[in-house]
Amino acid sequence: MAKTKSLYRCSECGYETVKWLGKCPSCGEWNTLEEVTREIAPAYGGKVKPAAQVDLSRVVELKSIRETITSRIRTGIGELDRVLGGGIVPGSVVLAGGEPGIGKSTLFLQMADKLAQNREVLYVSGEESAEQVAMRFSRLKLTSSMQFMAETQVELILAAAEQKRPEILIVDSIQTIYHAEIGSASGSVSQVRECAAALARFAKQSNTAVFIIGHVTKEGNIAGPRVLEHLVDTVLYFEGEAQSAFRILRAVKNRFGSTNEIGVFDMKAEGMQEVKNPSAIMLSGRMKGMPGSCIYCALEGTRPVLIEVEALVSETSFGTPRRMTAGADYNRVSLIIAVLEKKIGLKMYNQDIFVNVGGGMRIWDTSLDLAIAASIVSSFRNRAIRAGTVLFGEIGLTGEIRHISQAEKRIAEAERMGMERVILPYSNAGGSKTQAEICGVKTLHDALAAMFE
Repeated sequence: MAKTKSLYRCSECGYETVKWLGKCPSCGEWNTLEEVTREIAPAYGGKVKPAAQVDLSRVVELKSIRETITSRIRTGIGELDRVLGGGIVPGSVVLAGGEPGIGKSTLFLQMADKLAQNREVLYVSGEESAEQVAMRFSRLKLTSSMQFMAETQVELILAAAEQKRPEILIVDSIQTIYHAEIGSASGSVSQVRECAAALARFAKQSNTAVFIIGHVTKEGNIAGPRVLEHLVDTVLYFEGEAQSAFRILRAVKNRFGSTNEIGVFDMKAEGMQEVKNPSAIMLSGRMKGMPGSCIYCALEGTRPVLIEVEALVSETSFGTPRRMTAGADYNRVSLIIAVLEKKIGLKMYNQDIFVNVGGGMRIWDTSLDLAIAASIVSSFRNRAIRAGTVLFGEIGLTGEIRHISQAEKRIAEAERMGMERVILPYSNAGGSKTQAEICGVKTLHDALAAMFE
């Protein structure tokens, strides 16, 4: 009989140690080490146990495997295919997370309906009954004959999948699924880990694409152990403001595609509708000629998108001025404010500064620097930036405007949306064939002078 020993495993990163620690040495999180037991196989004098020897027929050449790889499965939803890297890879495991009510179940029910037109799809719900899902199915005006199962025990789910042999298996959600051999409650760290591992094994053995839907914590991470994200091939996050109908689907991990692509959806009564022209949506309702507002061209993967960047600068009522950001890196905004004070001579030591990126977008690209600086100066001076102007460029600590990538795509998008003027780094200004006025600038002084002309 195999012996057992106790270990302590971090629920966030999977780090293991023989003694309990208050802080995980690997990821730095507090109170995440939980006791687990592990069987110890008997030793065999340093030799491999005969029963554990490998069947060499399982060792294959990768070259021969590539030649037999099947094509991706198109979901029928272009924005979802874009984020997945061109479609679903058979045998892959996709984890999708988002806040309650953001539209995760709706989107994947619509995806299942489109795929079920000519493929076998099994949709499993541990949160809703068959009647409840049927009501949403009817409200969304879906018509396929997809297979549905209301179940929470992972062994029964996999048994049904073994018999049905679907090409696509969707599990909603991982926090409601439990493994009968694990003593803890559904949603616990051990249950989530073991259920996800069982689903991942099934996907690889049967070549079935598995979609796992999960909830997020108040910090914005998918609930459960961090090792959950390591088990899967793709991790998707659904983002969006509660007051806004627009949703952004973003990949933070993708073994089969880029993590820079986004999908934009509009939440309507009929379900998630694709947004083919995000720039028009992001700029809809924008008031023209207002101080503190400017237009920036972001590049999300291969897609350029025009976004409004806003700033509000007002004299503080407190001893220490407030600096707040939404959708932009706080540290980067602080750096830009420091450059404006030092190189431009603006006195903002007694000013509250608020910066917002429109549409609920989160931008970490340094090309956003120039748009942030322009909106702050516009609000501080109470002067509107010239209409029809787009700005992008990185700001250095000495006030220079640095070269950015793929400026041609940004310029083309600005022209397509009817923008008349583009202010960008001088090194990016040459060779662009466009009807819009191209204004290349070398320093922050030049950029601020150009935007008010």
